[in-house]
Parts: sequence; C-alpha cells; structure tokens
Amino acid sequence: MDDVSLQQLGLYAGELESELSRYDFLPSIVGLDNDILALLGENAQPGLREKVNQRLATLNVKANTLAIYVMDASGMVVAASNGYLAESLVGADYSSRPYFLEAIRGESARYFAADPTRGAPEFYFAQSILHKGRVLGVAAAKISLEPMESSWIASIPRSGYMKLLVVDENDVIVMSSVKEWKYRTMHSLSAAEYVKLMGTAKYPQVLTSLGAIVGQALKHGTHLVTLNEKKYIAQERFLLRSDWRLIVFSDVAEVRRSARQAALGAGVLIGFIGLLGMYLRQRYRGVAQQLAAREALQRAHDQLEMKVEERTAELLRANMELVQAGKLALLGQMSASITHEINQPLTALRSSFYNTQLLLKRGNLEGVEKNLKSMSDLIGRMGKITGQLKSFARKTPSANRPVQLEKAVTNALLVLENRIQTENVELQIDVSPTLFALCDDSRLEQVLLNLCSNALDAMKDAVRKTMSIEAKIVEGRVKLIVSDTGPGLSMESMSHLFEPFFSTKAPGEGLGLGLVISANIVREFGGSLRGRSDDVGAVFEFDLEFMEENHV
Repeated sequence: MDDVSLQQLGLYAGELESELSRYDFLPSIVGLDNDILALLGENAQPGLREKVNQRLATLNVKANTLAIYVMDASGMVVAASNGYLAESLVGADYSSRPYFLEAIRGESARYFAADPTRGAPEFYFAQSILHKGRVLGVAAAKISLEPMESSWIASIPRSGYMKLLVVDENDVIVMSSVKEWKYRTMHSLSAAEYVKLMGTAKYPQVLTSLGAIVGQALKHGTHLVTLNEKKYIAQERFLLRSDWRLIVFSDVAEVRRSARQAALGAGVLIGFIGLLGMYLRQRYRGVAQQLAAREALQRAHDQLEMKVEERTAELLRANMELVQAGKLALLGQMSASITHEINQPLTALRSSFYNTQLLLKRGNLEGVEKNLKSMSDLIGRMGKITGQLKSFARKTPSANRPVQLEKAVTNALLVLENRIQTENVELQIDVSPTLFALCDDSRLEQVLLNLCSNALDAMKDAVRKTMSIEAKIVEGRVKLIVSDTGPGLSMESMSHLFEPFFSTKAPGEGLGLGLVISANIVREFGGSLRGRSDDVGAVFEFDLEFMEENHV
C-alpha cells in the first residue's frame, strides 16, 4: 500500500477518535448540576423541570450536540434539551436502551445507532448520576457523525482510487465515503445472524453483504480484496476505546500506476543528478588544468568550487523540501481541534524556545538549562492535562501529597507568560517558598491556571491590569487568593457562579464549566472555592490543608 493511503488512514482515524473523545466528559458534567440532582430527588420544586430543560437546551447549542437528556433510575426521561418542543423526549421510556442499562450500573457508556428515518450515523454517550454514593439516574448526550462523513464524501471523489469505510463490532459498515456501501455487511450473513442484527434496531434498512472476497495477505498487515470483479488493497486500523475498524480500499491498478509514475520520476531525477555530476567533474578538470598553467587563478578556482558546491547542496535541499511539502500538504488537509488547555502550554513552549535561542547567542548556558527544564515540564504537563479531564469524568480520586505552593504558582504562570507580557499585565506574587499543602500538584495547577485565565479575561478592557496571587495561613489552613482589577462580579453572577453552563463570556468563548471543574477539584482536596468582589475587582479564594515544611 502507498505511503499516501497509510497517512490518510491515520489522519481519518485520528479525526474520528478526536471527535468521539470530545464528548466523553459531557454526561458527567451534566450530573454535577444541583438542579438536576434536585429534580431526581424526592421533593422537586414546581417549575424546576422547565429550568433544567432550558439549561440543557443552552448547553446543547454550545456543545453542538443533537440532544442532551436526563433519565431517572427507572429509565424515564425527566428533562431534555428539547423539553420545550411538542416532540419533547420528556416522558419517554428508555429503560431498555443499551446505553442506559450500561450506565445505570455505574459505567461510562458509548453506543451507536443510525437515525431510523434518514440513516444518518449517530452516537450516544451516557454516564450514571451519583449523589452520596447512590445512583439517581443517567445523563446522556447524542451527536451526529453525518458532517464528518459528508466531508469524507466531498474530499474523496467517487472516481478516485481510494474508498474509506468504518466497520462496527458486528462487521456492519456504519460510515463510508461511498453512500451505497452503508449498512451493508463485510461478509455474508446466516439466517441466525440476520435475525440477531435486525433485532438490535441499530440499522435502518435490510442488511445485505458487500460481497468483498478477502484474498492473500500482503506485507504491513494489508490484504488483497476483490469487490465487483475489481481488486483492492485493504489496510485497516482499530479505533481506540471501541471495536470499530477504519478501512481504506486502494484500487490495485491505480496503486501500480502511481508506483510506475514514481519510478519514472525517480529515474529522471537520477539521470539529472548524473548529468550534473558529469558536468561538475568536467568543469573541475578544466579548472585544474588551467591552475597548473596559471597558478594566479587558484583563488578564483577555490571561490568557484565553493559556489558550485553550495548550489549543488541547495538543489538537493530543494528536492527534499518538495518531497516534504507534499507530505505536509496531505497532513494539512485535516486537523483536529486543539483544546484550550493544550494550546496554552504550546504557546509557552514557543516563547521558551525563542528565549532559549537568545540565551544561546548570549552564551548564557545556565539560562538555557533552566529553559530546557521548563520546556520538558510543559511537555509532561500537556500529557497530564488530557488525563485530568478523563480522570475528572471518571471521578477517580486524586493522588494527594505535599506540594510546594510557590512552584505550583510558577508553573501555572509559565503557561500564561506570553499572554501576560503581550497584554501588559502587572503581577503581584506573595507566596512563600516554605508553604506546602496536601493536594495533587497537576490538578492544583489546573485550578490556578483556570482562575488566572479568568482574571486575564476579566481585565481585557481594563485601564489598569494587575493580577495578584497571595498565599497565607489562616486558622491552621493555607488560603490561596487570586484577584484582578477587572469590573468585578455582579450580584446576579455571584448567585450562579458555580453552576454548570453559566458563563459571563461572549457566546462561543466557553461552556461555563471551568469554575465548576475547579470547585470540584478543590472539594476533592477537602477545601472550598469562593468568589466575591472588592473595591478593586474580582477575588477568588480557596483553602487547603497546611503541611509543615519538616513533614515534607
């Protein structure tokens, strides 16, 4: 199989895995809403259902999902993002839905089912809602994979030599760049298999076999496949956290034609290099003969030889760059969204890299070593950030240990360093290096990063921009305080401050989940996160268990 098809297989698989991973945490966040917990309780207040429906409708728009809904422990839908419509899901009985049955047992559920009328591929995410160790119900979100499938169809012409398809655990094609292949099986079905598959109600039509005949195995895990008397080379890849496979069919005739063209191009290039080499050798001999007679031209010969060698090297580099440009153009056809938490460390890495270059030019090796250590820490923390959101969704406990607060503050500010300098923000830091607290360092940095980011957002239009971070011991506990000189918090904002999905930012700039996640992390540390306004701006503070330095 050619390198282009292999690269595209990886790109398409990465795009699909990224799209599915984006929504894993959403049902867990829904389950944190106090109003939803109250709605699932025994004494729900009048009008609470309408309030929750409206909140789910807002989240549904922001998250770009098809529907978000909540079911009680019996499987009855009690609130939904379309609760205000005539065709509302509220009141529907989903107790037999596979994702409900899996989530009510306390597990995270993923489930595929096609739209029964249009056949569009849809995916469900579900998570149990827990309160004080008791399962109250299940939160679920539904998304459509149709936009991604449409982009595949648009980017892969029907006349092209490559076909793309996604096969589920039942060997049924659920997504494809060829519409006619959807919801057909890769192998012929027995009568028992047919009855079983149709009984799942996952597929919108009568299932028939694609008729693909798998032939000999080739290298690198590829297979020769015959379909409609046409031969293809098939390469497949399993998707993470699912039994789905992504398969690329490449037309054998087109692959051979591409190989011949590549070989011809390589032959032309080799011939050109050979002619160039002959010319250079002849040129060198002529100059050498002249130098024997006229030693005065030695310096001119040296300069000419140097220019020829430089030009030859430039030509070789240009050829390599053309090859690399082709690969990068292919990679540039698709890109997954980079989350806010990852983008910030990347910005800091770029800034640190630039500073390292300057320090090298100045010969400041001590500064270079410090920068490289910071860059290494940033790279490690990027891996931790993605794991933190997953661990938060699974409600796994923190690995608490004594943490130096000054270091945690420094690491959080390092991520925001470029933004702080660009926006001319004055920093006031009062954190003693002798202060230690019992918590998890990476999750503490996540809280500090969120509070500092919010402070910078609040001071966007402020005349005076000052952000202060202070740590002090109050009644045997460490209190961390982050304040800014922004417009402060209104009374209305303070009453909804730690509610999921509430945000004072402009539409599209956030889901209103940052403070909810931060408050939950601090709560796991045994503290509480609070917000208020003073005569300067907004103030957020939280307390942690103090650790003596000699106990560290």
